[in-house]
Amino acid sequence: MFRGASAVHLDAKGRLAIPTRYRAELLEQNQGQMVCTVDIRQPCLLLYPLKEWEVIEQKLLELSNFDPVQRSLQRVMLGYATECELDNAGRILISGPLRQHAKLEKSIMLVGQLNKFEIWSDAEWQAQVEQDMALGATDTFALSEKLKTLSL
Repeated sequence: MFRGASAVHLDAKGRLAIPTRYRAELLEQNQGQMVCTVDIRQPCLLLYPLKEWEVIEQKLLELSNFDPVQRSLQRVMLGYATECELDNAGRILISGPLRQHAKLEKSIMLVGQLNKFEIWSDAEWQAQVEQDMALGATDTFALSEKLKTLSL
């Protein structure tokens, strides 16, 4: 399980080092194999361990390619999906098109989301957190029925 936000750096070749605390799990359960794709709703990337990605891939396969919205989701998520493998230094290579989508430069945030990571530019992450916190602080924050039953 991946928790917490880690400030990491992208090197000149487009590689980022996965924090040490996650490497053993990724190597043990997925032989260091991961898949990175775009988030279609946010300017970030989604980085899945291979086994988690295979579940997502199956769900995408089950969508109808005759429905324009479902087809768009398939096209973008599968079209950008790129296999990544941890190298001996615990780094993965992020392709140019993926880096461009998420506006990644040197300073980035790797954000654990339990079954996957989100990869954000530091500036985009800070703006998103501010937006999320402001939304939660307003009286107009509408909770879904599922959220109304959540106790934290």
